[in-house]
Amino acid sequence: MNKFIFVSGGVCSSLGKGVAASSLGALLEGRGLNVGMVKCDPYINVDAGTMSPYQHGEVYVTDDGAETDLDLGNYARFTNGRLSQDNSITTGQVYESVIRKERKGEYLGRCVQVIPHITDEIKRRIRAIADSDMDVVIVEIGGTVGDIESVPFLEAARQIIHEHGKINALSVHLTLIPQVAGGELKTKPTQHSVKSMQEQGIQPDILICRAPVMLDESIRRKIALFTNVDPESVFTSYDISSTIYEIPLIFFEQKLDQVVLKKIGVESRHADLKPWYTMMKQFSSRKGNVRIGIVGKYMDLHDSYKSVYEALFHAGLAGGVEVELVKIDSSRIEESENPDGILGSGAVGGGVDGILVPGGFGQRGVEGMIKSSAWARTHKVPYFGICLGMQIMVIDWGRNVLDWEDADSTEFNKNTEHPVISLLEEQIGIKEYGGTMRLGKSESVAESGTHLFAAYQKAHIFERHRHRYEFSNAYREEMIKSGLRISGVTPDGSLVEAVEWTDHPWGVGVQFHPEFKSKPTAANPLFRDFIAAVRDRKQSQTYIQEG
Repeated sequence: MNKFIFVSGGVCSSLGKGVAASSLGALLEGRGLNVGMVKCDPYINVDAGTMSPYQHGEVYVTDDGAETDLDLGNYARFTNGRLSQDNSITTGQVYESVIRKERKGEYLGRCVQVIPHITDEIKRRIRAIADSDMDVVIVEIGGTVGDIESVPFLEAARQIIHEHGKINALSVHLTLIPQVAGGELKTKPTQHSVKSMQEQGIQPDILICRAPVMLDESIRRKIALFTNVDPESVFTSYDISSTIYEIPLIFFEQKLDQVVLKKIGVESRHADLKPWYTMMKQFSSRKGNVRIGIVGKYMDLHDSYKSVYEALFHAGLAGGVEVELVKIDSSRIEESENPDGILGSGAVGGGVDGILVPGGFGQRGVEGMIKSSAWARTHKVPYFGICLGMQIMVIDWGRNVLDWEDADSTEFNKNTEHPVISLLEEQIGIKEYGGTMRLGKSESVAESGTHLFAAYQKAHIFERHRHRYEFSNAYREEMIKSGLRISGVTPDGSLVEAVEWTDHPWGVGVQFHPEFKSKPTAANPLFRDFIAAVRDRKQSQTYIQEG
């Protein structure tokens, strides 16, 4: 029988529930188990695709094109299980499905209610992940206990625990242990949080306490006494100064995985955590740093480009350097007469060593991105353009190399005489958002002798897309003749997937999103090579200056 682990949170949000669930998944995979990860989001949106980055952070895209919560990105970085639209469950999806069945008469005229119909649909979706190859399904329930939106998901969890029995279904509850003036740790919030879970009919089997320091035995015993949890089942997720990727090892040292295996009746197997120890060794042995300017639209919210930032960190591990993120709102450069004052050596902090322009939608700040591309190209500074960032390279080339002053994307200027970026012909005229983008895994073919081919060491590449606009084939020949290199295309050659600057250390733009498949134990090849190019250029310049 499949095993289920429900991870919930209490007291307040942003305690690291997603990282805790992902870390537990990594530990169980290290024990040789096949682990499935599920996120239950209580919002009524069907998915995260149309939600503002300011509201919900980045949209994480799966191979099958699902636009999901950013926590699935954590699952992908910590674990190896396949993720699809089935791994993301929202209130909107659940109610949409139930209402559709009701309209079709599938409930035979019965009154449709939250219990049992909504909870049955939630359980059906959770159990769909537990296929024959899955040993354990970890289900993260969004929000906090006490939120009215989360009640149906907690009720579904209670029913599964009751139906499958404690040996097959566990409750792991993450809660807060605050530290007040004088350094005293207070357990009362955790006691009340567990009481709220008990009122929902769920007795937590394991507590993970978010605290500034490691909890000593006396505090853990006090918590256990007041919450009806075994003392050995109270764990600490304490503040760390290193990286969130150390958390699986911190939980391993506390024997979290051993306790979980014992409770679900699975024989403890040899733990293979070598990739995580190797990664931490890389972290400790980094020398020097590189400053990467992220020129984007949503720079005041870290989660807006979560996967990009994580992929840069992974690449720094692989390259043996610390990556310093310099977040630059593209509107600043747009308003500046001299980008060198923001990007160059005269800028605060000494300027940037490399530039990355990530994806995005809408016109705001685009002119600043184009200026950044031109600056990186003419100053021979390594540049990495992702999705919109690639399109910015093409617009910059059209304007500043081919002298088409109005070269633009039809997303920003529908009346331009040189639409070097435009919608696919069959998408023109579509008014409603949703279903109009290239989404999910797609194949690209890399040209030999390019940075793209060098990174992946093969011609056929599979990465994920999320965009509506494309390189306009009407300008492909002129772009190539003028020196822009088309380094990647779709298998049939009909669409441009990547471009590169010739006579430049490293200037690469890709239409896909390589950040979604990067891991701390295996950096994405393009991010790895980008950081390596930045590192090598900085080291060579330092050598010349010192010489």
